[in-house]
Amino acid sequence: MAQVLEFKLPDLGEGLTEAEIVRWLVEVGDVVAIDQPVVEVETAKAMVEVPCPYGGVVTARYGEEGTELPVGAPLITVAVGERPTSGAGSASAESSGNVLVGYGTSEAPARRRRVRQGRPVSGASASGSGEVNGQAGVPEAEDGPVPVISPLVRRLARQNGLDLRQLTGSGPDGLILRADVENALRAAARSGAAESQTPVPQPTSTAPAPQPTATAAPGEIRTPLKGIRGAVADKLARSRREIPDATCWVDADATELMRARTAMNAAGGPKISLLALLARICTAALARFPELNSTVDAEAREVVRFDRVHLGFAAQTDRGLVVPVVRDAHARDAESLTAEFARLTEAGRTGTLTPAELTGGTFTLNNYGVFGVDGSTPIINHPEAAMLGVGRIVPKPWVHEGELAVRQVVQLSLTFDHRVCDGGTAGGFLRYVADCVEQPAVLLRTL
Repeated sequence: MAQVLEFKLPDLGEGLTEAEIVRWLVEVGDVVAIDQPVVEVETAKAMVEVPCPYGGVVTARYGEEGTELPVGAPLITVAVGERPTSGAGSASAESSGNVLVGYGTSEAPARRRRVRQGRPVSGASASGSGEVNGQAGVPEAEDGPVPVISPLVRRLARQNGLDLRQLTGSGPDGLILRADVENALRAAARSGAAESQTPVPQPTSTAPAPQPTATAAPGEIRTPLKGIRGAVADKLARSRREIPDATCWVDADATELMRARTAMNAAGGPKISLLALLARICTAALARFPELNSTVDAEAREVVRFDRVHLGFAAQTDRGLVVPVVRDAHARDAESLTAEFARLTEAGRTGTLTPAELTGGTFTLNNYGVFGVDGSTPIINHPEAAMLGVGRIVPKPWVHEGELAVRQVVQLSLTFDHRVCDGGTAGGFLRYVADCVEQPAVLLRTL
């Protein structure tokens, strides 16, 4: 006899308490396998798929697309212990026991999917009546699932009428990446095959257009502050409200740093990014001025200093500003930092960053120079104690060795929590960073 089990929105961890339903991946009456994703949700951290720990028949869904649910609210009910077709036998009512939201239950999503005889399947046999781990298999529709992890990739294809089954993914095990979709759309536009599709999107095309709310007055457009945008707003407001911040800045001659990077990249090894070099300078400076690698425990009235540097970096994505975190940045060389920055940036762009990759930072590096601006006063990424901002590097008149010359100049800004240190410490940190930018050999002496 079938047993109906209720699957609730799991504890999201990292302080997340709610999620918005973006898209249902199953219908009532569908057969699901253990750990099969059943709904796509957006949290304040990322957009993810939620896998169900039960195998059986979906008997109910709770919440329409666009609905925001709190942790612990019912998502679906599943009838387990009985096959959906009479006489087909029965399946055990076991579950995986894993209910952590959308970051993989028993395995990562990329490993749960596999390709059999050229067709991708997701935890079930290619036939509609197979079994997986003793559970009723997922009947594969004629068009079948496709090897895509990122909900943003699927959305981009859906918005432009692109059939993902026609694509060959360039990722691991044939995984379809955003670049594959964008390349296909460009090719379709060039060949004239995309007449019925929307134009090839620019990088910001996946962001939903602002939707007016019911309370909007004539001439107004109101956009709800929720999801990532809402989380950013809350964190920035809390930072300004709780942290007595101060900012100091200095111009630095980055000519020698740029020459050093050029020489490193001409050596034939992996390319080194400018952000990685700035990160190495930051970690070296924090070793000298550890007061800035800390946080304030307001309730205990204590400054908590960290012995490891988990370096956050600001990254602008189609879904808003995110701050991925490079763990143990102080123990990484420039090559390792370059690779990790690239990995996290791509994950941010495709919306696949996990909460663990977006939290736990102890210091943030913000390269706003990519927006073509010289300076800014960074807002501290609460609950950290400081953020270093880097403007664009541009040719400017500069007195070099007693003579006027054209040099590559950058403005460096440090915003710091005045509770953790005074101006002398903050100024010493910033001056050391500037010295390393102007004379990279200074950094070598501290390694």
